Amino acid sequence: MIPLDVFGSESVAADLLQQVRWRDGVSCPRCCSNRTVRNGTYAQFQRYLCKHCDRTFNDKTGTIFAHSKIALLRWLFSIYAFLRFNTSLRQLQCEIEVTYKTIHRRVECFTEALDAPSLDLRGPVEIDEFYVSAGLKGRERDRWSRSRGLSRRGRRTYDQDKPPVFVLVDRGTEQRYVVPPKSADESTIRLLLAVSQQEPLTLYTDGFRAYDPLTEDEQFDREYVVHGDGEYADEEVHVNSCESHASLARRWLSPHRGISKDRLTQYLRAFQLRQELYRKPGRKALKRAVKATL
Repeated sequence: MIPLDVFGSESVAADLLQQVRWRDGVSCPRCCSNRTVRNGTYAQFQRYLCKHCDRTFNDKTGTIFAHSKIALLRWLFSIYAFLRFNTSLRQLQCEIEVTYKTIHRRVECFTEALDAPSLDLRGPVEIDEFYVSAGLKGRERDRWSRSRGLSRRGRRTYDQDKPPVFVLVDRGTEQRYVVPPKSADESTIRLLLAVSQQEPLTLYTDGFRAYDPLTEDEQFDREYVVHGDGEYADEEVHVNSCESHASLARRWLSPHRGISKDRLTQYLRAFQLRQELYRKPGRKALKRAVKATL
């Protein structure tokens, strides 16, 4: 259910931010002291005085919502619509009636505030990769634009404007991770799998040759299918879960009409958060999204 009460009142939106931010008690964002007292209000937001550094702050100080002239309820609506409904920035611009530059900057601040997912692999693990057409959108190029320059098929690299994205599915915990490195090679794969807690780690892959050295490694028990030979599943040996998750990631990127490769990591972190919120009710989902930015 959409939390309409939050989006209809600035005071309710301020209360939600206060609940999420100070869930473990109020502390000064400058010196981290908990010697604080209430000290009036700032518009709809509670203001505090730190007795350690003798400075004041409010519920927005030190967050991505600080120093914004746009109402908090509009920003919360933007975050919710962006994550829950995968709304494009152009549509958000119309919904909250701000300039495209403003909504772009704020959504960028939101995605930059998200932490990278912490991989915890217990196994068995599926791993697969897909490639995203991502060039230099949003910044000046050092050369002329190419005619359909990002339409090349197949495996490419970050420098060729088609960076790889690895999908890992831990069948033991049902956790799914999306990680965009700059290359799809053996060293990158080993780095992704270095956090595994099982040895040997049962690994399901396709026939991509970058996985071949893992077959002879005692740290891994690799089983694979070769799509080129028409093999897609052999009982539990398959990467179908990875391919399914990759299709969701592609759909997530689609409304944004091409992502700059500089921002690809940020958008995929937002996608990771979106998957966590998928089955949460509206208010809990919004609280989790706000918590992820603090």
